[in-house]
Amino acid sequence: MGLYLANYQAKTKQAVKAFWIGRDLARTKQISAGKVDQGERSAVTGGRNMDGFIALMEDITRGNGLKHATIHLQRKALTLPGFFRPTKLWDMIVMNGPTLVAAMEFKSQVGPSFGNNCNNRAEEAIGTAHDFWTAYRERAFGDIPRPFLGWLMLVEDVEQSRSPVKDSSPHFPVFSEFKNASYLERYHLLCRKMTHEQLYTAAASLATPRSAIKDGRFTDFEDMTGLNSFVATFAGYIAAAAARK
Repeated sequence: MGLYLANYQAKTKQAVKAFWIGRDLARTKQISAGKVDQGERSAVTGGRNMDGFIALMEDITRGNGLKHATIHLQRKALTLPGFFRPTKLWDMIVMNGPTLVAAMEFKSQVGPSFGNNCNNRAEEAIGTAHDFWTAYRERAFGDIPRPFLGWLMLVEDVEQSRSPVKDSSPHFPVFSEFKNASYLERYHLLCRKMTHEQLYTAAASLATPRSAIKDGRFTDFEDMTGLNSFVATFAGYIAAAAARK
């Protein structure tokens, strides 16, 4: 029997559309209340704009054999122990009885401040994974098979994120793949390198313009950092976990 992929292309378009709608609603609500955050923050503080992606992963979990798994989505149940810090808050945790099956984060970045935010996201993602796997090595989650660790980034597709970016490194040259790479390309490289180094079981970067509020349009790099690879890897892992039980 093949893997169940939950019609992921169509559901991702729905998730992207919901992302932009959620941002607009949050901004409108704050303007109406007379409390507007600086810049784009008003659209972020209003709620969980990435819930459509979480719903997709929940469908894939149920459809690949873990029908009775506990999928934690509420903040009070989303913390796991760390090694370098007491706990880490995740966006989605999948438990099969007492066994941790998966932990995932769903992030987004909308302009105009791509520079600092891109670096901060990279540092956060790398540090989170290193902390998680060190805690796993020390059996913080018990004696269990290696869990699925996922990281998905949705980036605004706009001129600032597609334009080449120059870096200054006066002492040593930067790696060639980063030279003149746009922020969209940098997220692609980040995901590819984190997956290659086994920091994440799967990592994906998607790009979407603001006009996708109408049709949910998005693009990816269609390789190991693309949506297809992320979804298929997760589905395969869930099916394997279901078979183990």
